[in-house]
Amino acid sequence: MRSRLFQLLGLFSVLSVLLAACGSAVPPVVPTAAADSTNPAATDAPAPVAKFKFSLVLPNPRGDHSFIDASVVGAEKAMNELPVEGSIIESQGIADQESALRSAISMDNDIVLALAIEPDTLINLANEYPNQKFGVPSELFVETTPDNVSAFQINVHQGAFLGGLVAGSLTKTKTVGAVLGGDSNGLNQFFYAYKQGVLQVCPDCKVFVSYLNFDFGNPTLGKETALGQYAQGADIIFQVAGRSGEGVISAAKEKGLYAIGVDSNQDDIAPGTVIVSVMKRVDITTYLLVKNTMDGNFKPGFNNVDMKDGVVGLSWDVGSTTFADQGPAEMTAKLPEIQKLVEEYRTKILNNEFEVCDAMNQTAVCDPLK
Repeated sequence: MRSRLFQLLGLFSVLSVLLAACGSAVPPVVPTAAADSTNPAATDAPAPVAKFKFSLVLPNPRGDHSFIDASVVGAEKAMNELPVEGSIIESQGIADQESALRSAISMDNDIVLALAIEPDTLINLANEYPNQKFGVPSELFVETTPDNVSAFQINVHQGAFLGGLVAGSLTKTKTVGAVLGGDSNGLNQFFYAYKQGVLQVCPDCKVFVSYLNFDFGNPTLGKETALGQYAQGADIIFQVAGRSGEGVISAAKEKGLYAIGVDSNQDDIAPGTVIVSVMKRVDITTYLLVKNTMDGNFKPGFNNVDMKDGVVGLSWDVGSTTFADQGPAEMTAKLPEIQKLVEEYRTKILNNEFEVCDAMNQTAVCDPLK
């Protein structure tokens, strides 16, 4: 029995020695470098830098083929070409604009772009959120802005004057018209200059104007209004009415007459019917607000731009030949001479040799146009 016990004790001793010898092959448990928060070199990989964020808030749904859609193009260009994260929020009209802006503010955006939003709504929110930057791609009709608001003022009168030269040169009835979304200095900046351009080449022409009581989303109203002007002898109508302006172009096509588009290149909406479009490049100003702010160049207050900055002109400037290709021969034959005339006046305007009426800053040249 005792012999058996000694054998077991001996075996146990041998096993203990073997285990001790092998113990060095088992790595000890020690704190990892990641667990040492006091060691900067031992921290996890840095989190990726957050992208610059922006939202574009629209005054109405997109699809106007004009002002709103042009701004969307600029926002999409920024999202495609810059290291940014962007979103587009469509409000459903004035009553919905404040909630749309508040939604954008809640998204922790570096800048919120407010396109044609009611001025009081925007200014009140800018004062309520002084640390939120706001950008306005086109026009904010207030005297002053808070320091967190940057607003482009696109002065369109020079481009509208060129559009008037075209209408006055091509009218057969010596009667042309304009349909505007509302009666305001900002919209009359288009009309007075357009009328001046018409009368510059056709002094005895009649120039009608109709205002739509700021209803920019009603193509039926635009069409009915345009049909009324066509019935009075107008053969070319300049539309400055947002989506309501689609009705003007529709009326022109229906009557076999002509229209002039606005903001975007609308020549292809009704080929052979839209002679030319007066371009207001809110696509450019929308893009610049994003890029400049991302680059640390946010500029509070008003930023005035016009034809010399490349944000105002005609669709011909961007290569449109739609009317030249599909318009009636007796009209398209006149285009080379008219385009030459347009360039002559463009040069005079840019050289300050010719004054175009600016309804936003009226001088004596505007008096006969009201």
